[in-house]
Amino acid sequence: MDTEYADEINSRPVIYFTFKNSKGTTVEELTAQLKLAMQEQYGYYEEKFRDKLNKNSFSTKKFYESYDLLMDQRSTHIYLSGVLLDLTRVVYEFYHIRPILLIDEYDQPIMSSYEYGYHNQLGPFFANLYGSAMKGNSSLGQALITGVQRVAKESIFSQFNNARVYTVMHKQYASYFGLTVEETEKLLTDYGLILDENVRMKYDGYRFGGLEIYNPWSVLNYADIGSLDNYWINTSSNFLVKQALRTADKRFWEDFDQLASGKEISVWLTLETSYIERDSNYSLWGLLVNSGYLTALKRIDSNTAVVKIPNDEVMSEFQVLIAEISGVDGMDLQQMLSCLINKDMKRFFELYQDIVISCTSYMDAKENAYHMLFLGMCITLRGTYKVTSNIEAGFGRSDITLEALIPAHSHVIIEFKQGEDLERLREEALQQIIDNQYYTGLSGEVLCVGLAHDKKRCSMVHKIMQI
Repeated sequence: MDTEYADEINSRPVIYFTFKNSKGTTVEELTAQLKLAMQEQYGYYEEKFRDKLNKNSFSTKKFYESYDLLMDQRSTHIYLSGVLLDLTRVVYEFYHIRPILLIDEYDQPIMSSYEYGYHNQLGPFFANLYGSAMKGNSSLGQALITGVQRVAKESIFSQFNNARVYTVMHKQYASYFGLTVEETEKLLTDYGLILDENVRMKYDGYRFGGLEIYNPWSVLNYADIGSLDNYWINTSSNFLVKQALRTADKRFWEDFDQLASGKEISVWLTLETSYIERDSNYSLWGLLVNSGYLTALKRIDSNTAVVKIPNDEVMSEFQVLIAEISGVDGMDLQQMLSCLINKDMKRFFELYQDIVISCTSYMDAKENAYHMLFLGMCITLRGTYKVTSNIEAGFGRSDITLEALIPAHSHVIIEFKQGEDLERLREEALQQIIDNQYYTGLSGEVLCVGLAHDKKRCSMVHKIMQI
């Protein structure tokens, strides 16, 4: 309030829409939700304008025509493409001040149309809805639209080309994408909590425009409930991320393997193009950064950035996603890992066999697929175990190493083999661990596991060693 911006409060009309709930399995369902999202602002201004407008003016007539269409349950999307334009026109005519137009989660209805397969029917509608309001509209003062994805830049926004786009890599508004360290400390202090290392590991890790940023939704829930649980689920982009991971190629998964091990890696990415437009690895990395599944720590050049999985909460979300796309039951997965940690190897293998059978079609016996799947399963062990994969250990490289961070727990080393002779390959996997001394650097009890696979068939052998 001590800045010059305080004088701007209530100085101009504001039109605000949020499309966060605008989704539907059919065109008709989505149209109904879009109407509901726009009815509120139309109703708000209709009350203000009642009996005060020139009913013979073009703007007034178009305003009431659009209002009637929004209130008519039978009207279709075909007639709604001018509703944003019509509202800005009549607001300007009434106040003689060009309004500010705010649209939150503009991409939600577009994402829904992609998810349920009717985007081709609505593409021109979205282009006209946004384009008519924001290109050549002399009644508009300023517009701000927010969303997770720069959806369909070439088509949806083809009607206006002067939009300035700010991503999480830009500095101008970086502090507003989440809570800064100072804000997080103040918030938790007010709730009788402290910003300790456990909170940092769970909710920190984002770097926006060079600033350290905390996830506001998760921190607010932690402050309210007081429990370090997983609160973050990015539902607005969840469909796209799952679809992208299902079709990701070997090169992507090899890089992801490193990320799931807690490493930072350099990737070529684009934040300005939607994955829907170009389903390449470049736009997939951009999708994961834009939607918060990864954070870009720094730019190397205009096309390359260093990325990492920001925190344990997002690590857990990746495990859920990988389980979903591979057809794994979440409860079975939790029980399987619990059996592994407690060395109940008979029950562990029974559950592991069921999981392999349920998701073999997804993995399609790809090279390294079982390794990558298991690594994804282990993501939620972080905090209890240091999960590493394909790192230098002893005289070679172990597939997966679970280094216990709690003295009472055993370390776990897993080696995978693939081929038809399961009995021989499982023994080779176990012997490889021992011969190459993959346990070098560990102390205490080590559970060594050899796993062999041939599509839906798998076999296991294990040995417990004292190092």
